[in-house]
Amino acid sequence: MDSKIEIYDLIPQQFYPKTKLVKEKIPFDEVVLLLENSRIKLPLIAKPDIGLRGSAVKKITNLEELQAYHAKANFNYLLQDLIPYDHEVGIFYVRFPQEKHGRITGIVAKEFLIVEGDGLSTIAALLKANPRYEFQLQALEKEYGTQLNDILSKGEKRNLVPYGNHARGAKFLDYSHLISPELTKVIDEMCLQIPEFYFGRMDLMYNSWAELEQGKNFSIVELNGAASEPTHIYDPKHSLFFAWKELARHIKYMFQISVENHKRGFSYLPHKVGVEQYRLHLEQSDKIVHF
Repeated sequence: MDSKIEIYDLIPQQFYPKTKLVKEKIPFDEVVLLLENSRIKLPLIAKPDIGLRGSAVKKITNLEELQAYHAKANFNYLLQDLIPYDHEVGIFYVRFPQEKHGRITGIVAKEFLIVEGDGLSTIAALLKANPRYEFQLQALEKEYGTQLNDILSKGEKRNLVPYGNHARGAKFLDYSHLISPELTKVIDEMCLQIPEFYFGRMDLMYNSWAELEQGKNFSIVELNGAASEPTHIYDPKHSLFFAWKELARHIKYMFQISVENHKRGFSYLPHKVGVEQYRLHLEQSDKIVHF
């Protein structure tokens, strides 16, 4: 299982938001002190240190909400600054160990779960009018309660899930056509600073595409390694056969990289260790899903 805080610690600080680990069930006074010392500002994001497709990720707006989250969390979790950018993409990166430079193999853009008011309908009614949003209604009722009875003015927009996860209502779009030499250079230069990082997907937020290609105004949300999916396959326009082809392509990259690393002296994961990690994954997943 991958600890997010251990992964963040591998990334140069300038590329991700201020982040602190909170240990399970420590006194809440210690959480408040940690928050003050870290200079992480409210509102913030709280999320499990070992996550599962956006489960238990929550925007926290005040200390009362943080105390409620802490009291319920039966897992270690992270406090993280909100990233001040509106757009999110997932970028898949591959570099073979013998190569000096890597490549981008796929880009997925993420449309957040945003409702737009008509001056008449409640937020709940707007959600029910969109089949993909309606699927999230039960979770949103649990999180927002009576706020879903609010009526937004015509043209007013509200982002109900400010993180791009398809299990939480985000729509995934294949933006791989926007792979460019400029973007590849920006991502490659960043990834070369992460020790022994050869394969994975980074989810990052950015201000504008032009600035991203210049290496300006962006921040990593998360970095995923061997368990990464090329999530551009989830664009509704793609077929199942396209998804299989892309998965096979990336599994082949991972296999080739592992062989090269083995030649460099890195051991393959023993079967016994893999089984134990899978057991721990199921145990952690059960905690988070039922949060």
